[in-house]
Amino acid sequence: MAQVRPLKIQSRDRTGTGGARATRKAGLIPGVLYGGKDKPAAIAIETRELEKAITTGGRFTSSLFDIELAGAKTRVVPRAVQFDPVTDRPVHFDLFRLEAGSTVALFIPVRFTGHEVSPGLKRGGVLNVVRHEVELNCPVDNIPAELVGDLSTLNINDSLHISAFDLPKGVSPVITGRDFTVATIAAPSVKGAEEEAPAADAAAAAPAAGAKAAPAAKAAPAAAAPAKKK
Repeated sequence: MAQVRPLKIQSRDRTGTGGARATRKAGLIPGVLYGGKDKPAAIAIETRELEKAITTGGRFTSSLFDIELAGAKTRVVPRAVQFDPVTDRPVHFDLFRLEAGSTVALFIPVRFTGHEVSPGLKRGGVLNVVRHEVELNCPVDNIPAELVGDLSTLNINDSLHISAFDLPKGVSPVITGRDFTVATIAAPSVKGAEEEAPAADAAAAAPAAGAKAAPAAKAAPAAAAPAKKK
């Protein structure tokens, strides 16, 4: 089950552009809480609180939070965050209510096991992760913390598809109609092979250790000097 963290928010009275501007001047970030049977509510959060939530853990818009507003506790998932184009700091956020029995689409991180016994990796292959996260439709009461992919039987050029993952009950991929690839075991890079070849050739060309050098050819005897005439 995915981890749920607390998030401290508060209600705000003023809405619209003027209300949002006044909220920011007060050191808070304006937001909206929507979804479920209740009406949308204007909310706010301290800048430091929101920035901490964004930078802690995985993808912010797939993280679960418990909030308390007007004495009622609600489980939510962030749906959007707007950032200032100059300062890159958050200026607005949206939270979506998660009601019991409903389903929500979330990006779930992927973790891999079996590296040490994978035939392809033992032969020098390289793990190529196509999707570090997979978007899944999840019941709000059964959201997985991660997906686990087993590499232990994969050889070079083998692929790990979404069908190989054991999804919890009620969880399904958002992408349907094809068994998409999550990771592959790629062959060693061509560059690495080219670098190894010259080294191997040089080793083969070098004389074996302890071998005697071939004797130098003997110099031809000098031509005899001509006899002096008397």
